[in-house]
Amino acid sequence: MANYKKLGRTSSQRKALLRNQVTNLLYHGKIRTTETKAKEIRKIAESMIALAVREKDNFETVTVTAKVAKKDADGKRVKEVKDGKKVTVYEEVQKEIKKDSPSRLHARHQMNKVFYPVTEVPASNKGRKKNTKEVDMVAKMFDEIAPKYADRNGGYTRIVKIGPRKGDAAMEVLIELV
Repeated sequence: MANYKKLGRTSSQRKALLRNQVTNLLYHGKIRTTETKAKEIRKIAESMIALAVREKDNFETVTVTAKVAKKDADGKRVKEVKDGKKVTVYEEVQKEIKKDSPSRLHARHQMNKVFYPVTEVPASNKGRKKNTKEVDMVAKMFDEIAPKYADRNGGYTRIVKIGPRKGDAAMEVLIELV
């Protein structure tokens, strides 16, 4: 016997569907889907959250010096003429970065195998295309979701039955983070 439902799809379609659903569940906090899909999503989502909880404090903070391009009031790079050529002016800046331990780095790679890239689009029509930004789901897992569930031993999701769907009478549920 297999340990998963086939969901009436080929393996590649099923994997894509589950990755998409898990990404949306962890980004939005809850999604509406059928009962069998929700049970499959729960397995993956809970393992991702458990991984994040286990590795959330496995890093050290390191101070590094970095060369950064000097910018003017408009946010454009400052250029200086040297030997008849325009050259960008750089300044050294002290930055604090998180240096992952090997186990946390491995966890980060495991999560990146599951999550799809998420693009955040502004609600207003003005600048919809211009002001989009990429959301780092792995960072969200470590910084927001893992501390929330640090004291909890499993059971990070809840499935609430809504009722049968109108078209095909499939049982619809709401799967949400507890």
